[in-house]
Amino acid sequence: MRFSLLRVLLLIPSALTAGCAVNLSAPQSATQSAPERDLVEYFRSPGSGLPFSPAVQVGDVVYLSGQIGATADGQIPAGIEAQARAAMDNLKASARLAGVTMDDMFKCLVMLDDMSQWGEFNKVYVTYFKPERLPARSAFGADGLALGATLEVECMAVAPRKAGAR
Repeated sequence: MRFSLLRVLLLIPSALTAGCAVNLSAPQSATQSAPERDLVEYFRSPGSGLPFSPAVQVGDVVYLSGQIGATADGQIPAGIEAQARAAMDNLKASARLAGVTMDDMFKCLVMLDDMSQWGEFNKVYVTYFKPERLPARSAFGADGLALGATLEVECMAVAPRKAGAR
């Protein structure tokens, strides 16, 4: 069967709305219970003075804040390898706060001040994951990372289901 361009264009809105339902009924009254929804859970380190949570869970996904290569005393070590190890260790610690591991990570984003250091960063990065469980990843060059860092890494992880969860 041949379709003309006009017929295809006319079918697109129908195809896009097929299966989409819009509730046009009156709003729920105060006596009706609101629909159940996933809670947002924030994970913070005790005593952290940072203006963000290292990890936040929404439903089954844990969002891990970007981590730079700062050491526990707030110093940025010299060199891409040392900063990459510190950033990945910080990411691992954030994951642990939320009860996930490097094996649970499925997507990461890497920001590098100098893209020519991509290979050196990768040598460190891959040591934190099992070869068969490398997360999907994006990367881009970024100028002006926090505290003069040369890299930042953020990831998303799937949270293990809790007992009694749907």
